[in-house]
Amino acid sequence: MATSKKQEKLGLLTSTSLIVGNVIGAGVFLMPAALAGYGGIGIIGWIIAAIGALFLAKIFSQLSILVANKSGGPYIFTRVGLGDFAGFLVAWGYWISVWTTNAAIAIAFVGALTVFFPILAENALAAVVTGLSTIWLLTWVNALGIQKSGKLQIITTVLKIVPLVVVTLGGIVFFKLDNFLPFNAGDASNLETIFMATSITLYAFVGIESATIPAANVKDPEKTIPKATMFGTLLATVIYILSTVVIMGMIPMDKLAQSPAPFADAMNIIAGEWGRDFVAAGVAISAFGALNGWILIQGQIASATAKDHLFPKIFKKENAQGTPVMALVIGSVLASLVMLMNFSEGLVDQFKFIILLSTLCCLIPYLFSAASYILLHIEAKTKKKSWFSVLGLGGFTFLFSLGAIYGIGQEAVFWGLLLLFAGIPFYIYIKWSSKKDR
Repeated sequence: MATSKKQEKLGLLTSTSLIVGNVIGAGVFLMPAALAGYGGIGIIGWIIAAIGALFLAKIFSQLSILVANKSGGPYIFTRVGLGDFAGFLVAWGYWISVWTTNAAIAIAFVGALTVFFPILAENALAAVVTGLSTIWLLTWVNALGIQKSGKLQIITTVLKIVPLVVVTLGGIVFFKLDNFLPFNAGDASNLETIFMATSITLYAFVGIESATIPAANVKDPEKTIPKATMFGTLLATVIYILSTVVIMGMIPMDKLAQSPAPFADAMNIIAGEWGRDFVAAGVAISAFGALNGWILIQGQIASATAKDHLFPKIFKKENAQGTPVMALVIGSVLASLVMLMNFSEGLVDQFKFIILLSTLCCLIPYLFSAASYILLHIEAKTKKKSWFSVLGLGGFTFLFSLGAIYGIGQEAVFWGLLLLFAGIPFYIYIKWSSKKDR
């Protein structure tokens, strides 16, 4: 029995691939086009977002040591630092964000497959069946045990990096500095444009906390998680920035801003028409791998919260492999329903807005985690770190997360907060029912 449990622990390679695989989803393949609308100045936004992401990664690395061997990531850090109610709000919002994101990733996966199977673009039923089948295939893989999904994550992470590296290296030959002009393509000031570009690109780093969430299933978590978090974030950052800079240097800014598939256009320049298929395969693999990783996270976050009596106890029900199978199933049912919304013409706009809300629900846990980092150090009265470094790291990350939330826009923030506080009656009921059971 002890041997079996030992085998189920995730090592450094798997933990790192969980971060890289979750951070680098299908969205990275569209980022150069999104930044091109701002001009060459968009690269500055990338760099600032990367700096903020590295600060966040450092916060999560330190928190995984302060709150050792406990699953839940931002949820458990917030609960330990700020109490049950704040912890519940983080878990509630983050959980909603994950299964909503899974629906979007499944749709991106189907979209990538249309290059090889045109019927998926022409037949809504075929697209729906493919998307649902993918969600439930990966739910089944995750139900087999965390090691099985971890091995799949390593394979898909390696495969998704290949086209990004190929485009980056091959594109250097076609690189022209003139393509970064105009430097500021919009009407806003340089400072405002940088802020907008930073807000957009920071969303691409959501997932850097992934290794902290299944902490109880990680081998030697106090050493493995900090290393995986920093290395995974650094690797994703390097891949993101280099590939974006090269593509922006290959394609004139006005053409790039209108491109629905910038990496495919870049590969077309490098290798001709077959390059488009190569990139499309990379997008499909990237989405498939990200969906696998986020389905793992959706089960782990709900299970960890349920074990602390802040989610219904059904979420902590495990199968023979020690997998929180009901948390996986419930999350995938909800993801399936959200995915179906995208194929109803009248609900497409609502679906896009829900995705925006899900991003907000990921940024709020970052804000709370930064506050918890400072409070936990105050409570522990630690002498290992100077108060200057604690307040500097925690304070900068807190303000950076706050700025990113502001960048989403007033309407999304309003509805996002409303969504979070809609969970309060749920929280009251759970606390009441758990006391009744005791």
